[in-house]
Amino acid sequence: MKKATLSNLILFLCLLVCGVAFAQDDIKKYPSCEYCGMDRDKYAHSRVYIEYEDGTTKGLCSLHCAAVDLAINIDKTPKAISVGDYNTKKLIDAEKAYWVIGGSKTGVMTKRAKWAFEKKEDAEKFIQENGGKIAGFDEAIKASYEDMYGDTKMIREKRKMMKMKTMEHKH
Repeated sequence: MKKATLSNLILFLCLLVCGVAFAQDDIKKYPSCEYCGMDRDKYAHSRVYIEYEDGTTKGLCSLHCAAVDLAINIDKTPKAISVGDYNTKKLIDAEKAYWVIGGSKTGVMTKRAKWAFEKKEDAEKFIQENGGKIAGFDEAIKASYEDMYGDTKMIREKRKMMKMKTMEHKH
């Protein structure tokens, strides 16, 4: 009896380790976002991984950059879209996730944050602490498209300021 329990525990731990390693494969394959260059490991809580029907894949830092990719690749059909769970950072199905739009927490590549949660109670707890509203994937991606102009303008201004600061330090 003890031998079987120990074997099951060892098997469970092996599967858990393999699952964690597999979950991070997307970060190894795409360490930085193609569009903005952000470190996807650092932003694992907001990263997006898209699998297209033609077999191609994309690893991006945020829903903002995923919206850019989906717009650019209008003739490609997404087979699966995964997103990092805000709390656990593990990839979850973006269409099954509980999204929180808005709130006081600064978003990734956006003024109006869009966070994904695997569990509804986690999303509700986040809203209690930070504000925002619960939404589905369609509403979250639509919000990304609606915010695109303002977010792109904000990103350009931030990068311009960063360049100016870098040049000041060189002189």
